[in-house]
Amino acid sequence: MYVSFEWNQNKSQSNLVKHHISFDLAQHVFSDPNQLAVIERIEGGEQRWQTIGMVDGCLILLVVHTTHEIDADGDSIEIIRIISARKADAKERREYEAQKFG
Repeated sequence: MYVSFEWNQNKSQSNLVKHHISFDLAQHVFSDPNQLAVIERIEGGEQRWQTIGMVDGCLILLVVHTTHEIDADGDSIEIIRIISARKADAKERREYEAQKFG
């Protein structure tokens, strides 16, 4: 399975201004083998996820996203659409670290 990322460029820019986190950086959360993902809510029949993960070995981010799969020439592609991203707050960092270090 392949993974692809997408986002709205205007939303990405406003997120960068508001939270100082680019969606380009945020996509690396999904490379963290210790990422913690939970369903935030269902909106318009679509599951919205919150994933907490570490980027660059020191920055813990929370990324809100949706995910869906498509079939392209017999290959399955998971598309992750990033909605927002920010630094994890203290509670979220504790949850991530508790899960990581068990």
